[in-house]
Amino acid sequence: MAATAGLIAGLVLPSSAQARGVIRDAETEGLIRDYAAPIFRSAGLGSQNIKIHLVNDQNFNAFVVDGHNMFMHAGTLLISETPNQVIGVIAHETGHITGGHLARLRSQVARMQSTALALQLLGLAAMVGGGLAGVPNAGQIGMGAMAGGTDAAMRSFMAYRQTEESSADQAAMKFLDATGQSGRGMLETFDVLADKLRGIQGINPYLMSHPLPQTRMAQLRALVEASPHYDVKDSPELQYRHDLVRAKLSGFLEKPDAALNRYRQDETLAGDYARAIATYRKSGVDAAMPYIDKLIAAQPNGPISMRSRDSFCSKADAGRKPSLPCSTRLRSPPTEALIQIMLAQAMLSTEDNRYLDEVIRNLRKALVREPQSAMGYRQLAMAYGRKGDQAKSEGARRNFLARASLASAEAYFYEGRLREAKMMAKRAQDGLPGGTPQWLRAQDILDFQMPTRKK
Repeated sequence: MAATAGLIAGLVLPSSAQARGVIRDAETEGLIRDYAAPIFRSAGLGSQNIKIHLVNDQNFNAFVVDGHNMFMHAGTLLISETPNQVIGVIAHETGHITGGHLARLRSQVARMQSTALALQLLGLAAMVGGGLAGVPNAGQIGMGAMAGGTDAAMRSFMAYRQTEESSADQAAMKFLDATGQSGRGMLETFDVLADKLRGIQGINPYLMSHPLPQTRMAQLRALVEASPHYDVKDSPELQYRHDLVRAKLSGFLEKPDAALNRYRQDETLAGDYARAIATYRKSGVDAAMPYIDKLIAAQPNGPISMRSRDSFCSKADAGRKPSLPCSTRLRSPPTEALIQIMLAQAMLSTEDNRYLDEVIRNLRKALVREPQSAMGYRQLAMAYGRKGDQAKSEGARRNFLARASLASAEAYFYEGRLREAKMMAKRAQDGLPGGTPQWLRAQDILDFQMPTRKK
């Protein structure tokens, strides 16, 4: 089912692997947060709750739309060989935020209550449902994408002036120096992109918005090489996580045979990770599980390995009735909100009502951390609906069905489907006691009006 989560939602998925959209994945998001956190703190943005959204596109690109949302193409991670190269990009884009380069958009986007609606206002998204990054059966391994807009709309956000680019470079070096990190990765990135520009063919969209004249490159090189942290390297642990995430993105976003060929001679754990996902997409869960077990055996307490196992189990469970043999063998319950939501989906798919209370409890916890997850709300609506069907008293039935209607209203709202959201919110109010938090939330949805465009 189509959905959105966080500021941009998870598991609203295009049917084509090449379709534009926003990918949701717990591992990748955690890694990007770790890359960005020191930069944001040094920039004085640590409390600003900036979200970095991963766009389902294999080109190298990154841009900001306001002071709260940064977008990065999956290709940026796929192409970047080191964490420092990605961190440099984040530092540069942070420079645009601190430089106030996007004030014109910020006032409009700040008024939006969901990114699905904000993207409609900005002309970037048409909300649709579909399958996981080109994979049938949405929901595998915690990844998904939201259908996105046109190249022209995206490029409209990236038309920065030369002076702003130089200013962002200088700010990026300030942030990197403050965190004891090298600017070499940023310089390496721009060098590679500049070489591609000189090659004329296949010009990268990042270059269209971030032109690289010789004077700017010379200034950037002087700043980077003068830094006392020029020779600082990424930690082995961070490089390991980076390699795993690149492998995961390759496994999901490339055709399975292409990913298998890319990692054909790679005997590292990253190679096993890519093979696990590509094999899973090509041949199913059972064929992939030995690779995941190998990853866990190599690092039994590795959080990425365990989250991957949880995710595979969540998907495997969806086709197994009436029990959850894979999930019940997990060493510990999943703690990532996205995986909790997927596990709830798997448990509901068993049609075993013994799991309903656990599903509701876990979904409510997950939605505290993913408060705009339309997928989570859809699962919650389903669970409450089943509880209503089971209820023995009319009062209990009425209450559960009202909660189901409110959860459906939330799901529609975060998908940008306001008409359906208001209809379900009204239905929820009819069954909820007036003045309760749930009744008031339904009223918020009924009162919401889409901001109008300023001409």
